Amino acid sequence: MYKIGFVGCGKMGGALLEAFIKGGVDADDVLVCDAREEALAPYRKRGIAVTDSPADVAVCSRTIFVAVKPQDFDAALVSMSHRLGPSKLLVSIAAGKTLARIRGLVGDGTRIIRVMPNLPALVGQGMIAYASDASAKPADARLVAKLLSAAGSVIKLEEKHFDAVTALSGSGPAFFAYLMSAMASAGEKLGLPKDAAATLANETMLGTAVYLKKTGQAPDDFIKAVCSPKGTTEAGMKKLTASSAASALDKTLAAAARRSAELC
Repeated sequence: MYKIGFVGCGKMGGALLEAFIKGGVDADDVLVCDAREEALAPYRKRGIAVTDSPADVAVCSRTIFVAVKPQDFDAALVSMSHRLGPSKLLVSIAAGKTLARIRGLVGDGTRIIRVMPNLPALVGQGMIAYASDASAKPADARLVAKLLSAAGSVIKLEEKHFDAVTALSGSGPAFFAYLMSAMASAGEKLGLPKDAAATLANETMLGTAVYLKKTGQAPDDFIKAVCSPKGTTEAGMKKLTASSAASALDKTLAAAARRSAELC
């Protein structure tokens, strides 16, 4: 019996698995499943147990992370459903797949937790939300939170917030990257070399995020602190606040949240 099983070891599943191992999970306690031999080969070479059968994972693992693509999700859960039960903890990272839908696919008994990670988890800087089904025990939530903390920051929320979570932190890295790219492009138009503009934009965004996280300062207070009267930041902020940037972000997140709701 393996402590942890992974059904799907693509980009996100693989990132979480690597984070768990770096965080102290023994590789001998892990079983990895994927339909693609090329995905399994690196784990096989490392001596990690592999299979191409989700049912094997259901039988042989206590905690099962399902990290397959959304289009493969239902089939994977149905293939495992008769091999699950109260002794199993099922953790889904599929966007838009609700706890109720998961319950409908696997039947009663199995304990379920739903997780929404994001791409920065690949470098240990993820923002990961999770919601527990009524069947999950407090110890299940503590276990999942501890495992996920190896890949970044973890927050527990009610599932009703998950479409918003998907929009803000799940899709959010792409939106932040878009803004960073726009900042770099604006710097180029002011005469900066392309590489220098990209570095300045990247490091400025990173430094600002780290500063706000470490100090706990509210963004509005931070802005006020940077905006010296009649200074350069104030001049730029007047243009930014007069633009439709905030409205565009509202619409961007709303569109992502609507799509998340449609995926269920």
